[in-house]
Amino acid sequence: MLPVILVLIAILVCFFLIVMCYDCNRFVTIAYELESKKITRECTFVLLSDLHNKSYGRQNEKLLQKIQELNPDAVLVAGDMLTAQRGNKHRVTVEFMEQLAKMYPVYYGMGNHEHRIKKCPEKFGNLYETYMESLHRSGIEPLINESLDMPSANITISGLLMDERYFRKFRKYPMRESYLSDMLGKPRKEVFQILIAHNPEYFEEYIRWGADMVVSGHVHGGLMRLPILGGVISPNWTLFPKYDGGEFKKEDSVMILSRGLGMHTLPIRIFNPGELVVIHLKSKTLRDKQ
Repeated sequence: MLPVILVLIAILVCFFLIVMCYDCNRFVTIAYELESKKITRECTFVLLSDLHNKSYGRQNEKLLQKIQELNPDAVLVAGDMLTAQRGNKHRVTVEFMEQLAKMYPVYYGMGNHEHRIKKCPEKFGNLYETYMESLHRSGIEPLINESLDMPSANITISGLLMDERYFRKFRKYPMRESYLSDMLGKPRKEVFQILIAHNPEYFEEYIRWGADMVVSGHVHGGLMRLPILGGVISPNWTLFPKYDGGEFKKEDSVMILSRGLGMHTLPIRIFNPGELVVIHLKSKTLRDKQ
């Protein structure tokens, strides 16, 4: 009986290793469509998150080709495009962002890895400064608790850089009521407000602040996905996180949570390939007139 059990275990291990290798080296495209009376012009965004220096093909040519096929009006970046580690691996991300900026407006929100390399120069040297300089040279100005308007569509895009305490392990750190307003100011109710916020745990707080649409990442889809149960574990080491990936709605607001494109620390993706997200925003008023 024991040899049979060992053989079955070996088969299962091999199966999961094969799935992991496959899912770690591919990405799928997921599309969402949202409507709002606030939007005055239909537009399409591509959402990127958690690339972590991953390259799909030489110089990310496969990823760039797919983005070009989607032909977005702009690109939203929800953080962690590089990994907080020393060395030259971040050149993969730098070159990708340079190519992306030549083709589209890029709205870059920061993740905890970008924040970490800024906070710890004793560990990461001048990596933050060199990365920021490369983004500036390519024409990308990260939204560090700042906002930019798209007047033609009546859209404002804000990028939130959260304190490290909001990425603590094992539990959700309570956010004071005025935190988002102190960091970003108050949104205009008549304008469609997009918030780039890396950590999806605070979706309810983002809604109370006034976000119409939140785009997030961070959770990597829960590393491994199971039927019904969804993502298995979050970066703060909680099992079966409430927000693991996909579309979440509450009141009149929505959060699009990318499962990310890369990996770090635990290089695992099982039944959970990388995800390139495309978001189509439409005017409900325009549609109703047709």
